[in-house]
Amino acid sequence: MTAPTKESPSAAEEAPQRNPTRWLVLGVICLAQLTVLLDNTVLTVAIPSLTEEMGAATSDVQWMINAYSLVQAGLLLTAGSAADRYGRKKLLAVGLALFGIGSLGGALSETTGQLIAARAGMGIGGALLMTTTLAVIVQVFDEAERTKAIGLWGAVSSLGFAAGPLIGGALLNHFWWGSIFLINLPVALLGLLAVLKWVPESKNPAGERPDLLGALLSTIGMTGVTFAIISGPGHGWTSGRVLVSAGVGVVVLAAFAVWERRAPYPMLDMSFFRNRRFVGAVSGSILVAFGMGGSFFLLTQHLQLVLGYDPLETGLRMSPLALVIVVLNLTGVGARLLPKVGTPVSIAGGMGLLAAGLAAIAVLGADGYGGMLFGLVLMGVGIALSMPAMATAIMSAIPPEKAGVGAGVNGTLQECGNGLGVAVLGAVLNSRFAALVPAVAAGAGSLPAALASARTDAQRDAIADAFATGVHTSQLVGAAAVLAGGLTAALLLRRAERAE
Repeated sequence: MTAPTKESPSAAEEAPQRNPTRWLVLGVICLAQLTVLLDNTVLTVAIPSLTEEMGAATSDVQWMINAYSLVQAGLLLTAGSAADRYGRKKLLAVGLALFGIGSLGGALSETTGQLIAARAGMGIGGALLMTTTLAVIVQVFDEAERTKAIGLWGAVSSLGFAAGPLIGGALLNHFWWGSIFLINLPVALLGLLAVLKWVPESKNPAGERPDLLGALLSTIGMTGVTFAIISGPGHGWTSGRVLVSAGVGVVVLAAFAVWERRAPYPMLDMSFFRNRRFVGAVSGSILVAFGMGGSFFLLTQHLQLVLGYDPLETGLRMSPLALVIVVLNLTGVGARLLPKVGTPVSIAGGMGLLAAGLAAIAVLGADGYGGMLFGLVLMGVGIALSMPAMATAIMSAIPPEKAGVGAGVNGTLQECGNGLGVAVLGAVLNSRFAALVPAVAAGAGSLPAALASARTDAQRDAIADAFATGVHTSQLVGAAAVLAGGLTAALLLRRAERAE
């Protein structure tokens, strides 16, 4: 009779360890995440309306999009550190409030300058949201459930990607361009109220002093690097603008690394980079983001400029990718598979499928949508398997009290990987296109410009074929990079597991 009485307290002790409202908290977190993601994808379909109704130049449109990315990327590490120091719930609420205020400012903007400033303000809120949402998940869920929770969090990213162009197209068919920002307000308000009511507060119990110099250096360094990546395709990689910003960014980030090794309370503990598990997951995360960012950039051009679909039709035809990710993550396929096969196999297999999908689109999607659909499904399966495993690996390699910084590292890598993917694969596309384009269109910087210089149907066909070949080559380069990243990450993670 003594055995049951000894076991029952043990069971009673384990039960309270799990937050009883953790799945409700996850729903709130996902709502906050969806607020950010919808806006970014909605904006892409509003570019023609903004150009027409606000008289925005191409450079203005670029800054409307890039102001958000530039501010967000520059502040991710700082936002994560601040969340650990001052409380993740507080800064999650602040992020939602700032994002809502920025959205209202964007909707009421009368000039391009005002809209760019509003987007920069939204970038501050976005940095807080990206870091605190993942950090709260780490705090609320234990290791047994964390992979599934992160998978569902990732599924929301895909849902936002798929739903954004569709919602934007529907709004712009009935309302003015400002409606794409106003739609954020009820979502942000609902998310804010839910955060205040249900999300538990958590912070670093050590109460370390803020690393103000580290925050300043990381913000300047990341802003410089991100600005160079954004500016490179338009201004040339050897232009003074790009070289100076990249140089400043790299030098300041090097100073940041040196300072963090000596600081009494470092914002980013550099010893993380001696952890093979962390380095392996980081390597994979950068190259998955590289492949995804570059491939999405190429896919939109492939569908619109090669196959001739309009923006709304393009969004509809890209949605199977997101829907596959959502379905697999909602059903917990990746979370159930990870304990059985291990992190290295999950990452290598997922990134292998992602690479196969990119290659299938390049080879089979040149003449129609059927082959592209097969590739999109493969990509979706690969992302659903690899991304939660990598995010879990990164966050598990960092102490829970530093979860905000860990989420900041994860977000920073994704931003850099996305930007590099667009820049590098875009450069491959432009180089291949310039090499193959007929002499009549030599020097044209884009497909529309080249087509405008054509005098005959044969020349137009040759120009279109040159562009399609450039897209094909770029997609194959992206596939190779993703496959190499998957194998590298798996190898490093396998070695880390053997060393433990």
